[in-house]
Amino acid sequence: MAIVETNTKSSLHLRSNSLPSTPHPFTSQFEEHLHRLKDSEGTSSSINYKLEALQDLHECADKLLQLPITQQALARECSSKCVDELLDGSVRILDICGTIKDFLLLQKESMNELESSIRRRRDAEAGFTFESGKYLASRKQIKKAIRKALRSLKGFNNELMNSTSNKGNETLSMLSILKESKVVTVSLLESFLLFITGSKEQPKQNRWSIISKLVKPNRVACDSQEAETNEFEKVDAALMSLINHKPSSIDNFQSHMENLEMFIQNLEVGVECLSRQLIRTRVSLLNIFNH
Repeated sequence: MAIVETNTKSSLHLRSNSLPSTPHPFTSQFEEHLHRLKDSEGTSSSINYKLEALQDLHECADKLLQLPITQQALARECSSKCVDELLDGSVRILDICGTIKDFLLLQKESMNELESSIRRRRDAEAGFTFESGKYLASRKQIKKAIRKALRSLKGFNNELMNSTSNKGNETLSMLSILKESKVVTVSLLESFLLFITGSKEQPKQNRWSIISKLVKPNRVACDSQEAETNEFEKVDAALMSLINHKPSSIDNFQSHMENLEMFIQNLEVGVECLSRQLIRTRVSLLNIFNH
């Protein structure tokens, strides 16, 4: 897919059917949030940072939806098919958020069982070995389920790319803003799922090329930057050391478990806040199209 470079300054002064000819400050803010997300891709920026940037992006889009002129123009601009695509897309993204929360809950349950067995280790070595095996088996099942979920996302990603690419040099209208929001959200949620598996793999770069039609990155990520430390992977490795009775492995393992618990808690809170914002945006769309 060809990347169409658009001058940032001029893109803030484009005319469209769904936004006034004089750009609203929220339009500029939306583009700034896109810059943040684009710049964080492929860097060591934390998942919490990306989640916050994603929430800011959706909050800004929702603020634009509250403008009467935007509501009137969007209602005129969207065909019934377009409305269905927008509403269906919002549901599917909420489903992805729900899937992430389900996997995190399964992970926490396995961790709790394993931590209980560690506390009983001196009195029941065999019990610890059994619980360790259960934890590793659970991790294997979670990874398998996530890979299946990622395969199901492939079709959705293709739909989003085809839908967005058809607009060519179209201005930053409210409709294109909503589409760009979906593209970046699905890409980042996909990267979160990969992170839970312990994988260092990242979503395909060409999914971000869609966003480059509207914004130019302010900087290029340095190749020497390390990927974010994956606490899921660290716990898996530390557990294997513990099973093999390596010196000081218990303290090391417990330290990684504490870090992972904190990470999961933060990710759960972030995904929940994002889900609530997505629901608010969906309600705004329903109110617009039901008038």
